[in-house]
Amino acid sequence: MRGILWGKFKLLLRKPGPFIATTIICIVFAFLTGTSSQSKIEIPAYSTLPEKEINEILKDLNKSESFSFVIKDEKTVKNAVAEGKIDAGLQLEKNKFTIFHVNYTQNFYLINQYVGQYYEQAFQNQQILDAANHSKEAERILKNINKNPIFELSTSSYKNESDWVYNPGLQSLFGFTLFFAVYTVAYNVVEILKEKQSGVWDRYILSPTSKISMYIGNLLYSFISGYIQIVLIFVVFKFGAGVDFYGSFYKTLILIIPYLFAIVALSILLTSLVKTMGQFNALIPLIGVSFAMLGGAYWPIEVVTSDILITISKFVPITYGMEMLKGATISGLSFQELLYPISILILMGVVMMGIGIRLMENRHV
Repeated sequence: MRGILWGKFKLLLRKPGPFIATTIICIVFAFLTGTSSQSKIEIPAYSTLPEKEINEILKDLNKSESFSFVIKDEKTVKNAVAEGKIDAGLQLEKNKFTIFHVNYTQNFYLINQYVGQYYEQAFQNQQILDAANHSKEAERILKNINKNPIFELSTSSYKNESDWVYNPGLQSLFGFTLFFAVYTVAYNVVEILKEKQSGVWDRYILSPTSKISMYIGNLLYSFISGYIQIVLIFVVFKFGAGVDFYGSFYKTLILIIPYLFAIVALSILLTSLVKTMGQFNALIPLIGVSFAMLGGAYWPIEVVTSDILITISKFVPITYGMEMLKGATISGLSFQELLYPISILILMGVVMMGIGIRLMENRHV
């Protein structure tokens, strides 16, 4: 078994291209889809105010988590609105603003409400300063109140089992990572089929190596290579892109173990059902893409309303992989609370691996 593992890793070091390519593609896809869904909506604006005053207004407006206000010339703003390239444009002045729009879109109402609240608050502060005997002292007190408010309000709500929280960054990261791991593991497991067709498997049988060691060596290598790929991707996003794992980064590295076990078992089952590499090359993209769609890798499973699709997703390993990873991070669930998806994945793995190895041994390739 150790000899098989050593030989597999030497081949990987000799030809690391496919492994590196799938890892980079996964990182790019997860990064692009995650950041695009989190990016702010750019709102162009123009003003006749001095640069210092308009910059102070923009500094306050850009505290929004949804909008990014940028200064452009008047013609550019109005042309962009007229051509329908943006939902709204703004003219910002000291005590008032003008909003330009063509249609009453949802973003228009949000922009109008947000900017209106800012100017309303600024107007109230200005009235306080005008009425004060010592304007500088009043301004200092107002700034101190804004930094350290007298009252702090907090909101809480009751959440039942049907409620869910959507984090686009983690959704993309977990989804594409689990999806590409299917290809990494599957194309390593299918090497068993190649070895049987080329006669290498028969040479193993004639050697002192047992069949159990042969299967364990190949499947363990597939598992380790998939695990290394997932760990590399998570490390890049954690320490490189600064993705927040909600304090459960190391927990996710443990939770991917039962998922990878199920994928290894699925791969050995698929390998036992095909006779040629051509059949496998046609089957694995179909399985991988369909499982990703059904399991919630491309979009949250919570948005699916079809009872039929939800029922089918219960038989897809990616469903439980996403449930574990999002549960550990976004929902902050413990290992004990995640025992259900962990148990299902282990059960899937045991059943599929048993059937796969049985079929592979009972028929001649």
